[in-house]
Amino acid sequence: MTNPTGTDPDCVFCKIVAGELPSRKVYEDAHALAFLDLSPFHRGHTLVVPKRHVTDVVTAGGALTEIAPVIEHTGRLLVDRLSADGLNMVTSAGEVAGQEVFHLHVHLIPRYAERPGLRRLLDRSADDSAEELDAVLAELS
Repeated sequence: MTNPTGTDPDCVFCKIVAGELPSRKVYEDAHALAFLDLSPFHRGHTLVVPKRHVTDVVTAGGALTEIAPVIEHTGRLLVDRLSADGLNMVTSAGEVAGQEVFHLHVHLIPRYAERPGLRRLLDRSADDSAEELDAVLAELS
C-alpha cells in the first residue's frame, strides 16, 4: 500500500532514499534511486526503488511508471559500462513471491556469457566485498 506521508520510518529503502543509511548510488532522478545491491547475484546487480514508499508492484499506484526512466537509464549503463552480455529485470510482490523488503524494488541484474540462463540467475557467486562493490561503482561513475 502507499503510505500517505510518502515514507515509512521503519523501511530500510526509505532510509536509503532519505540518506539515513549509506548506499552505493548508481543513478537517481526526482522519482527514483538506483543503488548497488549489497548481496549481488551477479556483478553490477542494482536495485531501483521509488522515492515514495509503496509496498510492491501490485499496490504501486503508478510508481512503476514513475521509475521506468531510471530503470531504462540504469539498465543501459550497466550493460554498456560493465560489458554485460544481457540483463534480467526482476520484481516480486509479496512474501510468498520472495519479497524480503516491502518497498517496491526492481532488480537489474547484468548477465555475462560465462553464466547464462535463468537457472543461473539466482546464483549468488558474485564478489560482495566492499572493495568489489566500490570497483563496480567506479566503473559506473
